Amino acid sequence: MSDRACSVFAKLIVLSMLVITVGATGCSSGKGLGGGTTGGTTSSTAGTTGETGGNAGTSGGLTGTTGGATGTAGTTDATVLQGVFAPTGTMAVARYWHTATLLSNGAVLIVGGWSGVGPVASAELYDPLGGIFAATGGMREPRSQHTATPLGNGQVLVAGGGGESAELYDPAAGTFTTTGNMTAERVDHTATLLPNGKVLIVGGADSGGSLASAELYDPAAGTFTATGSMTVERWGHTATLLSNGKVLIAGGSSTTNVNALDSAELYDPVAETFMATGSMAAARYIHAATLLGNGKVLVAGGYSGPVAPALASAELYDPNTGTFTATGSMTLARGSYTGILLGNGKVLIAGGAPDATTGLRSGELYDPAVGRFTATASMIVARMDQTATLLPSGNVLIAGGTSDGTTALASAELYE
Repeated sequence: MSDRACSVFAKLIVLSMLVITVGATGCSSGKGLGGGTTGGTTSSTAGTTGETGGNAGTSGGLTGTTGGATGTAGTTDATVLQGVFAPTGTMAVARYWHTATLLSNGAVLIVGGWSGVGPVASAELYDPLGGIFAATGGMREPRSQHTATPLGNGQVLVAGGGGESAELYDPAAGTFTTTGNMTAERVDHTATLLPNGKVLIVGGADSGGSLASAELYDPAAGTFTATGSMTVERWGHTATLLSNGKVLIAGGSSTTNVNALDSAELYDPVAETFMATGSMAAARYIHAATLLGNGKVLVAGGYSGPVAPALASAELYDPNTGTFTATGSMTLARGSYTGILLGNGKVLIAGGAPDATTGLRSGELYDPAVGRFTATASMIVARMDQTATLLPSGNVLIAGGTSDGTTALASAELYE
């Protein structure tokens, strides 16, 4: 079996181990395997995100919630970037598969992640003015590949990453408190803040495999309730809030289909249902999706399967037509990277890996005006599964990750 295949299958094993590991710590919920289980991420990743997470994140990113792999742009004071990476403070704990969330006071909350040997419960705050990280209250449970979503009340919802439990971070008190449990154990899912203030949790995996289920968190009640299920079970997908209030779910992989998915679907918050939309030109997972200023969604990179190299291709989703169309390809094929919208309307792509075991230093910029990627400065350290957070200054904080798929990094840097 190739190194790439070993890495991806190892990640699926880790998804199951996370539930077992957190259960062994004696979670407060006491359900299932112990009651636990993000960027981005991507994206967007995460998320990572919004998604910050990656993968994501939600990104969901890394988001946005960064889980991986993606971050959500906030209001910026500066839109002209010099295009260089510079060192900044170092985290107290080396970590990847963590989340990074911009707080209303301008600080960045770093939560959980994988230390190289297991999930961690610690959290820390990055101060953009001082350029330093400082410890804050730790979570009640260790988490990795979880999601972190900023709520309208200023608190941050941290969910999954080893079981069904969730907790809230209060920036004013600097502490975590438990909240209601999810309806299912999840890792590598996405979390999206909806216009109505609720949080949509979608897919991911538990100890039995990938999930099609989804649920809503109501901050007012502090509870999760089931909502409509996706048409396809998936993990390693992206979730992007569109300008029309719907959520685009794209790609991912599933237990029944080891290779990536090319399908996409839309979640309607009013009807609380998922509906299929146009399919991508390329099947992909562990990619990033970024909402552009023109309302379209940039989906790029990722992997097409456990034995396949990373993708360089990219495409745009148009909510008006419900279709994907090809756009320029990235300068390098990569997955497990971060993609984040900058104040100038371009998208910063950083790090990632061509094979899930070899981190990249390179960065590139996507310009929606011309539909093309161009190289920008390289990071100081090669990294994948890191987080990327747009700061109020217009700079981007890159934190943690791993350079080889095993060894966690504590270093951080700024794109300015």
